[in-house]
Amino acid sequence: MKTNEEILQALRGGLIVSCQALPEEPLYSSYIMSRMAYAAMLGGAVGIRANTPEDVHEIKATVNLPVLALYKKDYADSSVYITPTGAEVDALAAEHPEVIAMDATNRPRPNGLTLDEFFARVREKYPHQLFMADCATFEEGVHAQALGFDIISTTLCGYTEDTKHTLLPNLPLVGRLADALRIPVIAEGGIWEAEDLKQAFAQHAFAAVIGTAITRPREITRRYVQAISKEDGCQTRKNA
Repeated sequence: MKTNEEILQALRGGLIVSCQALPEEPLYSSYIMSRMAYAAMLGGAVGIRANTPEDVHEIKATVNLPVLALYKKDYADSSVYITPTGAEVDALAAEHPEVIAMDATNRPRPNGLTLDEFFARVREKYPHQLFMADCATFEEGVHAQALGFDIISTTLCGYTEDTKHTLLPNLPLVGRLADALRIPVIAEGGIWEAEDLKQAFAQHAFAAVIGTAITRPREITRRYVQAISKEDGCQTRKNA
């Protein structure tokens, strides 16, 4: 079993591929996600970000890369959905992922818990587990480090009320966090082009996560179709 330091060193400077599919998506299947993870490993990925204990189980049985696990669950009393309660943490921990990721925004969690209260309980229960804070703002990243998270990511920038109009990828946020914090900062969110990835590392990202641009063919197809539609619209206007 690798130490936490060895896990972090395995991720340093590399590409983590997010292999996720929700129930309403065409590739929803733990088996399919495990094969997606295998393809990512063969392509040179250094880690896999995965959703649900079932997917984590299948992926860990298929690849020998660090798994950054999360568990998306909706609760009526909170907008937090990435590993929102202790039940999700427990379910993930049972699969022994190298890292567990959770929402670390300033939004109240289910049952009215603050992040401070929730993470104190989680850290006490799992003192040796690596935890990644999915943040939306600089202030949230700073706070997450103070709480004792091991890794910061910019995953939720653009997905909270305060950041919903932010242009992604928010590379300046990556740079600001990387310069200010002493723990690893992982760039995630809106990385589509190779140049985006290069610029993330130019901002001193410890590693980077790409999901949709690699593992969601429906969204990739839509992006190209929309490009055609825009081009057709321009051509039509030119011919009018």
